[in-house]
Amino acid sequence: MFNIISKTKYAYAFSIIITIVSIASLLVWGLKFGIDFTGGTLMEVKFEQGVPANQEIEENLKELGLSSLIIQPSGNDAMLLRYVSEDDATNQSVMKILEEKYPTVVQQRVDFINSSVSKELKSKSLMAIFWAVVGIMAYIAFAFRKVSRPVESWKYGAGAVIALIHDVLITVGVFAFLGHFYGIEVGIPFIAALLTILGFSVHDTIVVYDRTRENLIRSSLKEKFPDIVNRSLNETLVRSINTSLTVIITLLAIHIFGGESIKDFSLALLVGVTFGTYSSIFIASALLVTIYNWQSKS
Repeated sequence: MFNIISKTKYAYAFSIIITIVSIASLLVWGLKFGIDFTGGTLMEVKFEQGVPANQEIEENLKELGLSSLIIQPSGNDAMLLRYVSEDDATNQSVMKILEEKYPTVVQQRVDFINSSVSKELKSKSLMAIFWAVVGIMAYIAFAFRKVSRPVESWKYGAGAVIALIHDVLITVGVFAFLGHFYGIEVGIPFIAALLTILGFSVHDTIVVYDRTRENLIRSSLKEKFPDIVNRSLNETLVRSINTSLTVIITLLAIHIFGGESIKDFSLALLVGVTFGTYSSIFIASALLVTIYNWQSKS
């Protein structure tokens, strides 16, 4: 049996350092927002004689210097072009180049995403994350309401939420770094990835917490709480790692072989799932022991 709880101070030190670095990255560089949050143009064009490759279209439009250009197929020989601009002259320039390179191209539609819509999306995204965290904490506190010794049920929820915040901050910090140095943007899919990370991470944490609850009920009063938590971690360790590895392998396949439109989404999930597994094992349960030790000393 591994004495995982004895490594708590090293896990705390690592998490504090990487969280501080993530927050610093966010404060210094910030996130590079995509068209969903900055506003811009969505243009759909149709090609009568075969759809060219995304890279070819991007190369042809390079001279315009379009910011946040995203090109993706939309079916029926059509392509969607997204870029940060609400200037009709820019849209005409885009079509002019496309018509020169591809004479049979036809413009299907042009939609504008204005800044007011973008601000509303930002606000709703933040509220979605906030209420998801609140709901998770409330649910865990309710689910563990029958476990009152030696740590109150609501503290299980608090421990899980701290681990979740840890996972989200690191993921956001990584994307602040990638946005600054590699131009990777965040949009609505990134928010969906963060919410998915919250769900996956808390699922892993609840597995450990539930085993701790079972062992608390079955254990004798002589067995110490840190030992019960450590035993519970060991009993669920293989399951947690195997479950996470299957998800990580799938996400790697999506990231490597998937289309451009889902690469950043899968990358966010990769980072979040990896640190979510780590926090479930080394942070969430360790926080229960830390709370217990503080209560014992007071």
